[in-house]
Amino acid sequence: MSSLATDVVRLLMVKGETLAVAESLTGGLVAAEITAVPGASQVFRGSVTAYATELKHELLGVDATLLAERGAVDPQVAAQMAVGVRKALGADWGIATTGVAGPEPQDGQPVGTVFVAVDGPSQASFHPAGGGKVTPLRLNGDRAEIRMESVRSVLALLLRGLASEQTGNERAQDTEQNGGF
Repeated sequence: MSSLATDVVRLLMVKGETLAVAESLTGGLVAAEITAVPGASQVFRGSVTAYATELKHELLGVDATLLAERGAVDPQVAAQMAVGVRKALGADWGIATTGVAGPEPQDGQPVGTVFVAVDGPSQASFHPAGGGKVTPLRLNGDRAEIRMESVRSVLALLLRGLASEQTGNERAQDTEQNGGF
């Protein structure tokens, strides 16, 4: 279990919020990282591993025209996956991964092209079109390295979203713990 996953679960617990995960190239690795944390059952709603392109539409509500025109490896697809899993599983937060782990290119995208996305309860820090926040990644390494870095990246993106949503009291506690005022 990673410290990122531990921090994510801790912050979700403090906030009393829940998480759902939509995965493609990571094939369940994000959910495995989250559920490896003791107490994750208090905050983790579940996951959808939509590896096949058509399942992104059927299970997560990703626009079929978008998938047909751009393929599954696209920032809007990642954003819609995060929104879709959040709605489908009734969670406060939704995160998603889509990309090309290799060994071959996919949808005209080279190996290492990845998009990670997060959608949360407050629209203040997210895209106004309701698609959440998406981070494009260009990763190097073999298939396993690309998949693991995708997991780390989506958890880091979620952690930033959670941290930006903290109330003043939680920020004060964090500051005090880190030697501040």
